[in-house]
Amino acid sequence: MPLSPLDIHNKEFARRLRGYDEDQVNEFLDQVIKDYEAVIRENKELGNQLITLQEKLDHFSNIEETLSKTIIVAQEAADEVKNNAKKEAQLIVKEAEKNADRIVNEALAKSRKIALEVEELKKQASIYRARFRTLVEAQLDLLSQDGWEALENREREREVLDREREMKEIY
Repeated sequence: MPLSPLDIHNKEFARRLRGYDEDQVNEFLDQVIKDYEAVIRENKELGNQLITLQEKLDHFSNIEETLSKTIIVAQEAADEVKNNAKKEAQLIVKEAEKNADRIVNEALAKSRKIALEVEELKKQASIYRARFRTLVEAQLDLLSQDGWEALENREREREVLDREREMKEIY
């Protein structure tokens, strides 16, 4: 067990003949006590500083560990967000491709339908022209026949007869 300043102070030495000068020994012991007390005080202060510094070191070590974990978690979260964004982008691209294919297919179907309708209209127009040509030719044939003049003459005769009747009725 280490000596305390009180142990040094209370230490009694046996006396002998021709021993050391008691005053010098007491002075020296007083000086040793002061120095020993100073060393003990300094040792306690250094111990306290060591405890304080150890607490700070532990605190900063905890902060460092927490920051490391936080950085790792943040990196993992960033990677996860990045991967999710890539997956979402791929889904959007696939959906857009599907929509584009659907729109192109609908456009092609409409185009085919319109082409068929145009062809049908061309056929109908051709038939209409042929029928109209036939009708016009038939009408021209009718106009060029002699029967037409006879019809005109009959119409004039009927008009003349109608006028004569009207005249008879008036008189």
